[in-house]
Order: sequence, then C-alpha cells, then structure tokens
Amino acid sequence: MAETTYFPRHLILGGAMVSGMLLALAVHMLGAQYGLDLGGLWRSDSRVFMPAGAAIAWWLIATVGFSGGYFVATLMDSAVSGQIPQRMRQFLIAVGVLVLAGAGQAASAPSAVPTVAGLLAGLAALGLGTVMAFCGAHFALRKA
Repeated sequence: MAETTYFPRHLILGGAMVSGMLLALAVHMLGAQYGLDLGGLWRSDSRVFMPAGAAIAWWLIATVGFSGGYFVATLMDSAVSGQIPQRMRQFLIAVGVLVLAGAGQAASAPSAVPTVAGLLAGLAALGLGTVMAFCGAHFALRKA
C-alpha cells in the first residue's frame, strides 16, 4: 500500500495566503471598475459617513480573501494524497487564470480615482486580503 505524503504545514499556509491575497486583490481591481472602491473611505467631498460602495467592497474583499485561503489550503492538503481528479485541477487552474487576467485588464484601464486614494485603497485591500487569507488557511489546517 502506498504511503500518504503530506506537505509541510508552513508551505500550505504560505501558498494559501498568497493565493487568497491575489484573489482578494483581483476582486478589488474588478470591483473598482463597478464603483465598489475602498477609496470612498478617504473622500472628503461626501457628506455621508461611509459610502455603501466602500462598505460592500470591504466585505467582498474580506470574504474572498478568507474563502480563497480556506479553499486553497483544503485543496493543497488533499491534493498531495491524490484525492483531487485531474479534470478538477485543470478547471481550478483555468478559473484562477481567468480571474487574474480579468484583474489585469481592469488594472490597466484608466482610473477615475485620485492616485493617493487609489494607492491607499490598494494597500488596504492587500493587507485585508492577506490577513483574511491567513485566517482562512489557518482555520482549514486546524480543522484538518
């Protein structure tokens, strides 16, 4: 009988964090094209306490970061033992490439957001995605 091989926990955690962070950043870039921008938090022209688009973007980025970290950690943990079919792997790779290509296209378009607000929003999305991806991956590995 073949012996089950396991990835080191730190490798799974690191890979899941990077994947969740990239997915959260991709969602931030795609959401900015539809008006869901974290940059609305730093606008001074708004008389509203917090624009709804910024709140929705915050929760969307956090959810995608957590879910991405959780699912990637779960997939990496089960992939090493050969429990994922080849077609499922190819499908997941294709979906990841399409999401990141869409984010790249959205990032290359001209932005209506001022540069400083866009930079702060990007850094906030990067930090939020990283923290939530770590939480999701840690939760998945602790459960497994």
